[in-house]
Amino acid sequence: MLGNATTQQVAVVAAGAVCWRKEQGKLEVLLIHRPRYKDWSLPKGKIDPGETTPECAVREVREEVGIDIKLGIPLPSIEYQVASGLKVVHYWAARTEAVKVKPDGKEVDEFLWCSPERALELVTNPSDREPVQALVAAFQEQNLATWPLILVRHAKAKPRSSWTRAEGERPLAASGRRQAVAVSRLLQAWAPERVVSSPWDRCVQTVMPYVKRANPKLKLVDAITEHNAARKPGKAKGVIEKQFDKRVPVAVCTHRPVLPLVLDVLRKHMSVELANLLPTTDPYLAPGEAIICHVSSKNHGHVVSVEQFRAYDD
Repeated sequence: MLGNATTQQVAVVAAGAVCWRKEQGKLEVLLIHRPRYKDWSLPKGKIDPGETTPECAVREVREEVGIDIKLGIPLPSIEYQVASGLKVVHYWAARTEAVKVKPDGKEVDEFLWCSPERALELVTNPSDREPVQALVAAFQEQNLATWPLILVRHAKAKPRSSWTRAEGERPLAASGRRQAVAVSRLLQAWAPERVVSSPWDRCVQTVMPYVKRANPKLKLVDAITEHNAARKPGKAKGVIEKQFDKRVPVAVCTHRPVLPLVLDVLRKHMSVELANLLPTTDPYLAPGEAIICHVSSKNHGHVVSVEQFRAYDD
C-alpha cells in the first residue's frame, strides 16, 4: 500500500510490472539488471506527462525489456525516498508466457527468470519484495491468472438541453472526442478482446478509437441503452452476467443511468471488501472513467481485484 504517501507529498510517480510465467508448473518472475545503478530490480519507470499509471507500466516494460504486456491484478505499491523526495511506484502482475526478452542495452543490460524465492534474495531495493510476495500469495490462492471485465462510462457528450434530435443520436462534445482517444490509450493496458456497447452514438464514439486501433470484436446491445435499461433492468443486468460466462477480456460501455444496474451485478461476484470499493452515489463514474475488475480464471465468476481510473483529460 501507499503508506505515508497520503501524508507526505509525492515527488516522483512511477509504474511497472512483476512479469511472471509458469515453467514446468513452477512460478518464475523476471528481474532486470540496471548498469547505471548496478542493481537487480523489477521493470519500472517514471510516468510521462499526460499518462496514467497503467499506461506507464505497459510502456516501461516494453521500452526496457521489449515485451508487450497486458496488465493483470494490481500489486502493492511501494514507496521510498529519493533525492527529490518521496517516490511511489505502482505495480501490476503481468503474465508473459512464450515471450522473448530483449533488454534495451542502455537502461537494462541483463535479465533473469528465477523463482520468487531467488528474486526476494536478489532485489537490491528491499521495497521490491512486497509486490513479489503479493504475487506469490495470489498464485497460491489461484487468483493470479485472471481476465479483465472493464466498465466504461461514455465520454462527455453534448448537453441534453442543447440537443433537439433523437436522444440516441446525441454525440460526444469536442472534449468528449478527445476523452475517447484517451480511453483508447487506457484500455490498451488491459487489451480487451471484446467490446460490448450501447448502440447510442455517444457510447459508440467513445469506444471507436480503441476498436480502430486494437480491432476487438464489437457488439452493440440495445438492452444497455438508457431507455431499454430503464424499462427492462433485468435484461440489462443479464447482459453483464453473460460476460462472466464468456470468460473473455471485455470492455462494456454504457450510460450513467445504467451504471447502478451494472454495479449491482459486479457486487454479486466479489467479496464485501472489494464491493466496498465500488462507487455508490450518482454519478458513479465521471465521463470517460473506467472500473477494472479482474476475474479469476480458476475460480469461475470470482472477482479478485477492483481498480478505478479516469482517462487522462487534457
